[in-house]
Amino acid sequence: MSNPFLDLAVPGIRGLEPYQPGKPVAELEREYGITNIVKLASNENPLGPPPAALEAISAAVGDLSRYPDANGFELARKLAARHGVPSECITLGNGSNDLLVLLAECFLSPGLEAVYSRHAFAVYPLAVQATGATHRVAEPLPTGDAQALGHDLDAMAALVGPQTRLVFVANPNNPTGTWLEADALEAFIAGLPAHVIVVVDEAYFDYVQVPAYPDATQWLARFPNLVVTRTFSKAFGLAGLRLGYALSAPGVADLLNRIRQPFNTNSLAQVAALAALDDEAHLARSVAMNASELARVTESCERLGLAVTPSAGNFVLVDTGAEARPIFEALLREGVIVRPVANYGLPGHLRISIGTPAENDRLATALQKVLAS
Repeated sequence: MSNPFLDLAVPGIRGLEPYQPGKPVAELEREYGITNIVKLASNENPLGPPPAALEAISAAVGDLSRYPDANGFELARKLAARHGVPSECITLGNGSNDLLVLLAECFLSPGLEAVYSRHAFAVYPLAVQATGATHRVAEPLPTGDAQALGHDLDAMAALVGPQTRLVFVANPNNPTGTWLEADALEAFIAGLPAHVIVVVDEAYFDYVQVPAYPDATQWLARFPNLVVTRTFSKAFGLAGLRLGYALSAPGVADLLNRIRQPFNTNSLAQVAALAALDDEAHLARSVAMNASELARVTESCERLGLAVTPSAGNFVLVDTGAEARPIFEALLREGVIVRPVANYGLPGHLRISIGTPAENDRLATALQKVLAS
């Protein structure tokens, strides 16, 4: 259907394709009449929210007639203490997605450029295109490399020029699960000119169990052009509340907070995040289960003849060896939702989130049945 308002939109919006989220359970129930569905499509924490966060939400429900703290003072202070930075370095967002968009709005416009890797998080190109800025997309590391399909930092550095204002680096990367080691990433950041803001997206930071993986927040004092984004949607289990944050130099945070929407983080999200930060036991359980189940899901996929990209997150990228969409559809009929990633330029792959042991058993059984047919 043609859109009569298309010509009225700014150029960057006219060709924009909406973000494609993982299929919701309720949608599959409506379409196929299936129940007892396993969703392994959106990299959520299968253990759910921390018990302490649920208690905090329950206690705060009575104040929903009041606006939330627009600046999230208590949460910003707690995050600052956790990371050893002043509160002026914190920007809260409606998920880290919100912060990625704010960064694009703040630093990009037509005539300016942003650099990111092919097969990186889909929000980067969406945020860049909406501003009318120019995309500079680096080809990924080639097949055969230990981090194949991941960020090629040399290729990214070669695309940086006088008009570059943002460089997006996902570590680990979604949807590939690939990661960058400390020495390489630190050298890359150090080599960028001062007029380039480098955004290190650490949405999956808490899940990482690989050697030499860095905590980029430790470099903030050395690199004033560094922004690190984190989220409560993954290991902390609060995806439905939409809460993320950025750490940066105070000057960058000041600019982001100027354009951040008032009350962009709701009161329930703020109290839940405060409680979640103290519930170390739940985080430890989540990380431990993911580590053991990540190995098990990888093994079960490889046993079925599927190639799996090594992952440092809570998901795996699986090469089906053919067009992946029919396998995705067949898995839906088995009540298992995974994620096709053709929109990431990977039409032969599926991204599969790591679930509970029982959910991963369902996946293995469904995959075996689908591939056999």
